[in-house]
Amino acid sequence: MNLTRRQRIEAAAIAAVGVPVIEMIGATYRWIERGTEHLEAIRRSGRQPIYALWHGRIMPGTIYLRDRGIVVITSENFDGEWVARIIHRFGYDTARGSTSRNGAKALVQLRRDMRQGRPVAFTVDGPRGPVEVAQPGAVWLASVTGNPILPLHVEARAAWTVKSWDRHQVPKPGTEIVVTMGPPIEVPPHAEAEVIERGRLELQRALGRLRAQALDLVADQKRST
Repeated sequence: MNLTRRQRIEAAAIAAVGVPVIEMIGATYRWIERGTEHLEAIRRSGRQPIYALWHGRIMPGTIYLRDRGIVVITSENFDGEWVARIIHRFGYDTARGSTSRNGAKALVQLRRDMRQGRPVAFTVDGPRGPVEVAQPGAVWLASVTGNPILPLHVEARAAWTVKSWDRHQVPKPGTEIVVTMGPPIEVPPHAEAEVIERGRLELQRALGRLRAQALDLVADQKRST
């Protein structure tokens, strides 16, 4: 990764400002969880989860999943550098690459990390979309490691929506945030391309169902107040 000294200084500055802001706002959130028994079932089986969520939920997802030793992919560019510096402060580790550049290298590192007992997380429509169209990386990793995919959705009761390709959601301070987890998705070992594609579609549908469930819970919360 070829970053200039100035870029590294700027990335450090962004992290220095961003981390305390995220910490401060995150401390005000109230979490409502559904489906955590699926995560517990994976842990009881002696395996690790491959968390899968949409790119547009990175900010609240980072706070919710913090300090679990999760490994994530970050891009080998300036944006990836400051993102990596921030998430390291929240207890994550990184594999550098993306689906468009050095993705194979990053996936190989994730496979190695999972064999060492580390959980992994994917924003499965990242880094460039299309929005809410799952990419196959998580499914491939499940096939080569034997670990299941845990679909996860995060939805805030009150949030700002960024004008970005992923319509990123930034929960407002003090809001309730619903987290829904679905049944683990198992992928056969040494899966062929057709099986990977079926798994990708299954994951995409699962995330759609979890989003609908989360939106229903958010609506219930609004009606109850």
